[in-house]
Amino acid sequence: MGIEYKRLDKNDVALLMVDHQAGLLSLVRDFSPDDFKNNVLALADIAKFFNIPAILTTSYEDGPNGPMVPEVKAAFPDAPYIARPGQINAWDNEDFVKAVKATGKKQLLIAGVVTEVCVAFPALSAIEEGFDVFVVTDASGTFNPVTRDGAWSRMQASGVQLVNWFAVAGELHRDWRNDIEGFGGILASHLPHYSNLMQSFTSQQK
Repeated sequence: MGIEYKRLDKNDVALLMVDHQAGLLSLVRDFSPDDFKNNVLALADIAKFFNIPAILTTSYEDGPNGPMVPEVKAAFPDAPYIARPGQINAWDNEDFVKAVKATGKKQLLIAGVVTEVCVAFPALSAIEEGFDVFVVTDASGTFNPVTRDGAWSRMQASGVQLVNWFAVAGELHRDWRNDIEGFGGILASHLPHYSNLMQSFTSQQK
């Protein structure tokens, strides 16, 4: 029997941005700084486009981990912001879990720094509580591909689905006819080569 295809539903998903903090970002070496920033902001733009509720959280931001990256915080000015006093696993923080459950969503998109800790721990905890969890691989970062791949394997073994931001976008959108210019505009703004497609399309519409 094959594995059930559980696809993202824009009406039943919440986004968890976990520990995208200024200090922790210096640990991300499996993506270039520019690529990683682009991926994170692309995910944020997708969430806003589909009106997906977001929850932001940081770990011990008064220490070396630092504050939440300003661009991420600015992307979701009205989102719950949980500054955890010390819990490494965000799921160990009662306020964070309450905020997640208050969304009423069954599916969770999770991205964060670093992959094997700040992402994997709450992802595994949420799976244990019955959520469908999707980890956004390219909006999560860590020291190197070895630790990243180990974390991916651990999460997959527990039922976490691994997706990148582009796959998230496509699965949520479902059909180009829904809004080709709005959706295509997001892709073009984060994928330079895709802007060529949109320019070609736009020129044909005139």
